Amino acid sequence: MAHPLRRIPVLGQFVDERFLEHRRRSTSAMGLVAAVLLGGLFEYRLAVHHVLSWDLLGILLAMVTVKLGLMIWYRLRD
Repeated sequence: MAHPLRRIPVLGQFVDERFLEHRRRSTSAMGLVAAVLLGGLFEYRLAVHHVLSWDLLGILLAMVTVKLGLMIWYRLRD
């Protein structure tokens, strides 16, 4: 089945497997970098200001849970 963007006349000529793979890899890298920065900000607030930021911790835990959950899901589905 063709990717939905391929049905759009203008975008269809630019979207191929390489584009989709680059998009997947860049999104994965972005998620990892965001998690590391979020963890660093959480640690900074805790170490310097002695404030436990529950909102940052919650977001970080959600990111880790989704990442690990999808890794397990994909492993079991392959």
